[in-house]
Amino acid sequence: MARPVCDALAAAISAGLPGAEAKIWHAHPVWFLDGNPVAGYSRLKSCVRLLFWSGQSFDEPGLSPEGKFKAAEARFTAADQIPHGDLARWLAKARDIQWDYKNIVRRKGRLERLK
Repeated sequence: MARPVCDALAAAISAGLPGAEAKIWHAHPVWFLDGNPVAGYSRLKSCVRLLFWSGQSFDEPGLSPEGKFKAAEARFTAADQIPHGDLARWLAKARDIQWDYKNIVRRKGRLERLK
């Protein structure tokens, strides 16, 4: 169940964020722009969660708020559920709309908008 979803997300994120650094961060694949996390995914018990760190600022109906900062998520149980047109748009917004998670500890939990 999860492997096809993860493979599809990894390919789409890599294609949609050229030049981004992809690495394993807190045991999950995450893509970074200039050291700032912008997108990633994680396998949960019942689904795969796609996360955009600044996603609440995208103003997109397909993304749900996640956590106490600016992150938003979408969840999938099958690769054919991934809305590739929406995903391409979300990835473009991930490049253009960023909150500074890289320096959140130094700023004692306060986020500042980068773009």
